[in-house]
Amino acid sequence: MNEALAVKSLGALAQETRLRIFRALVAQGPQGLTPGQLSETLGVASTALSFHLKELSHAGLVSHERDGRHLIYRAEFGAMNDLLQFLTAHCCQGEPCEVTTSVPVCTTC
Repeated sequence: MNEALAVKSLGALAQETRLRIFRALVAQGPQGLTPGQLSETLGVASTALSFHLKELSHAGLVSHERDGRHLIYRAEFGAMNDLLQFLTAHCCQGEPCEVTTSVPVCTTC
């Protein structure tokens, strides 16, 4: 991940509703959620939800696919992991971080 893409991703997440949407999709895992499910779960109007999902999609953090009449939205775990790796690439004064449950943990800080 380059700096421009990291800024775009962080910018997309730097809004309360989009962060809540992304976290809900992450929690759901690869099964994903329909816009109706997201709207009901988060209490977000469908028009606002559509706008926020578009922003997350443009940042590469969310993808969607058609399943019959429904769209299924999913978190892009690869993009999320790339962002986390970018953010932690230079931590620990250049020493490798210990990875515990797929989350880097700085053991020297």
